[in-house]
This record gives sequence, C-alpha cells and structure tokens, in this order.
Amino acid sequence: MADDINPSDTGSVSEWQGVVDNPWRRLRQFTDARIGLGRSGVSLPTKELLEFQLAHAQARDAVHMPLDFEALKDGLETLAQQYSTLNPARPIKVQSQADDRMVYLQRPDLGRRVSDASRDMLLQQAEDSSVSEQAFDLAIVIGDGLSATAISENALIFIDALAKTLAQENSSLSLAPIVMAEQARVALGDDIGELLNARAVLVLIGERPGLSSPDSLGLYLTWAPRRGLTDEKRNCISNVRKAGLSHTEAVRKLLYLFNEACRLQSSGVAIKDRSDDDVIENSSQQSSFLINAGSAS
Repeated sequence: MADDINPSDTGSVSEWQGVVDNPWRRLRQFTDARIGLGRSGVSLPTKELLEFQLAHAQARDAVHMPLDFEALKDGLETLAQQYSTLNPARPIKVQSQADDRMVYLQRPDLGRRVSDASRDMLLQQAEDSSVSEQAFDLAIVIGDGLSATAISENALIFIDALAKTLAQENSSLSLAPIVMAEQARVALGDDIGELLNARAVLVLIGERPGLSSPDSLGLYLTWAPRRGLTDEKRNCISNVRKAGLSHTEAVRKLLYLFNEACRLQSSGVAIKDRSDDDVIENSSQQSSFLINAGSAS
C-alpha cells in the first residue's frame, strides 16, 4: 500500500531495513502531527524517536530560555527610525511581580501584575506624554510569555509588517511607546494599557510551545484595558509564525478586529472575526448571541 508514497514528499520509511511502514504516513504532507510513524518491531523507528526527543528539547528550551531584551530593544529602535507610524520614544522595559522564571511558572497570578517599580515608571510615562484625556489609541506590549523563541523569531517581523501597513494606509493611529515585559502573562497588558491611558492594548506573547511549534506567537487585543478583566474581553490571533499564520495576514486580522473594537467600543465575545468572509455584508449592526442572551435574562 505504501508503494505510491513519494519519500521526498512524506519521508517514507518503507526503504529502511527492519521498519514496517504505515500507509497513513502519506498524510504527513498535510500536517506536522506525528501520524503514521511506522514501527520497528514493537517500537518506534529510531529516526522518529530522535525527532520527538529533539522537539521536546526545543519546547523546553523555549519555556526556559531568557529573552534577549537588548536585541529586541535595538530592533524596535531601528524600526522606529524607519517608520513614522511607530512612536519615536525608546521602548520601555518592565517587569511583572514574578521575580524569576521559577516563580513565574509556579505563580501565574504574579505574571499578570506589573511590579511596583514598573508601575511608577509607566505612570510617569503617561504623565509626560498625556496631552488629552486619552493619550494613545493603542499600546503595544511584547511579553516573553511561555516561549522566548516565539518573540525572538516573530515580534520584530510582525511590528515591521504592522508599521508598513499603517504607513501604506496613511493611518493616524496613535501608538504608545512599545513596552517590553519580562515574566509576562497575557493579562499584564491590561495593567499596562490602563497605566498608559490607552484606548486598547495589544499583547504580543510567546504561546505555550507544542512539540511541532516552539515558536508560536500569540496576539491578544483588549479594548478599554483595566486590571481585573477576564479572557472573554480579549480577541486572540494565534499561531503567528513562518510555518503558521503569516505576519501580514495576522496584521490584516488585527486591524479588522481593532476597527470593530473602535466601532463597538468593546472587544472579546462582542466581536466576531469576519475578516475572512467573502460575502458582501449588509449594514445591520453585528450582534453577539452571548451578549443578547445575557441582556434577555
């Protein structure tokens, strides 16, 4: 059954001595999932076992490897010089209340709050730059999260794509100075957005690594950020990486969601992502069955 499999496309093991191939293996050209691995006796082939061990090591490294914030800052400053759509102020480095990686992993709640020193710094920044009641349209937070690899490989590419799109659209979107957050959870963005007095906050964060995706970047958009918000108030765009959702497509989805958030003055379950719809929408106001159900009860 495996004779028609092209080894160059699917990595067929039928030619390996002692390995029994699996016809399901042909499906691996469509997915990174570990299916149809074949067998050698009652065990996995050595090649597949070594690949699994490598993927597991890469996932562990993604969680424990510290993010190079200096390199990230240098890259952001270079982009700020290149694009007038980005805030020209130097990126701000903050720390959550988790003092180190072990505390961060054991106490997720501490990763959702900025440290006292960082809070004072952000308040001073908002005070210095506030010329109106609402200082910024959008605050961007880049947090290491559970994968420094995701940030180091994707954050600058995404910011570059975002700045380029805003420039092409002649956008007047007011961006806060970019904040780099160490030992960060997603909800840390609510704290930071509130302190910067921003209408919305976008959190770029390393997602929990899988065995085929240690470099997956997550984007979380929240309207009217403030401490204490829960996940239903956020919109998520996940798996942003070279082997997943492209950076330009992620920018397109983000700007759609942000425009909808501005229109509805809300985010999360109040917004349905219709950015991929091919049909012409009518002008009737979008609604959410969750919101409507709540108001009817």
